[in-house]
Amino acid sequence: MLEALAAVAPGMPLREGLDRILQAGKGALIVVGDGPDVLQICSGGFLLDAEFSPQRLAELAKMDGAIVLAPDASRIARANVHLVPDPSVPTNETGTRHRTAERVARFVDVPVLSVSEDMNVITLYRDGQKHTFDTIARLFSRANQALSTLERYRSRLDAVSVALNVLELEDGVTARDVVQVLQRLEMVRRIAEEIDGYVVELGTDGRLLLLQLGELMGGVQDDRRAVLRDYVDAAHGWNPEKALVALSLLPADGLLDPKAVARSVRLVRSGEDIDGPVQPRGYRLLTRIPRLGDGLVVRIVDRFGSLQKVLRASTDELCAVEGIGEARAASIRDGLDRISETARLDRS
Repeated sequence: MLEALAAVAPGMPLREGLDRILQAGKGALIVVGDGPDVLQICSGGFLLDAEFSPQRLAELAKMDGAIVLAPDASRIARANVHLVPDPSVPTNETGTRHRTAERVARFVDVPVLSVSEDMNVITLYRDGQKHTFDTIARLFSRANQALSTLERYRSRLDAVSVALNVLELEDGVTARDVVQVLQRLEMVRRIAEEIDGYVVELGTDGRLLLLQLGELMGGVQDDRRAVLRDYVDAAHGWNPEKALVALSLLPADGLLDPKAVARSVRLVRSGEDIDGPVQPRGYRLLTRIPRLGDGLVVRIVDRFGSLQKVLRASTDELCAVEGIGEARAASIRDGLDRISETARLDRS
């Protein structure tokens, strides 16, 4: 659906053609794809195979039949076509044009666009999904509201992340503390995903929104993975990647339940106390040391086993890790000391 939305976004030739149809007060039924599956439900009309242009699309829409485009919308394959999808395919639409559009999209895996002459709106159908296009002004309003919400949630995420830093350094982390960070990380990701949909739909008009989204989401995906690598047991076929998927599949009410979140990523087992202590391995804080690649982080964690042992390691002990020389060991030691000092300032 996102791929189909991108093809109809403002600034794209197909969207310009659709806008021309709306401005002329006409309707249209457009199939984006001319493969054998589409052709077998086409009846009548005439073959064009002409280069696509918004003006041609608008002129052809004056006829009653459907218009069939190439999959990349670069050419107009057929026009004035009668579409005859399987009538047993279910549809919730009432208008003839919209019912046909939904049935075609369910019957054949191609995007189908319906331009309503009466309602003056564009609707996109794709594989059982339906999307009605809003005006640019309304899209911007909704996107800015979501962006404001994302800013508030990112601020809360930063606060609980700092608190977790302090607890990790003091060896006082509980499963509930980890869950609080995971909840905020997942909430931020879901809001960003919604904004990303607006960015796609806005096309060239969404460039500024995309820059703001990128700035607010900096480091979030890495933090989600690092937290789970720190606390999720990788035994018995379970791993952080599976935990990421499980977290993303939690319903909204489940995400608000700390126990449900802890169980979904297997941070605790059923019946275990969510306020019990847990030990970080050290991935999360080590990744915050500049110029320390993931390979070295993994070797350090494998060598020492826990964050507390890493924090107590001397420069000589760090040197014993493969790939770490004296200079880098000193840099790691300095980085850990700076993180500890920053945490003490945050605590005070």
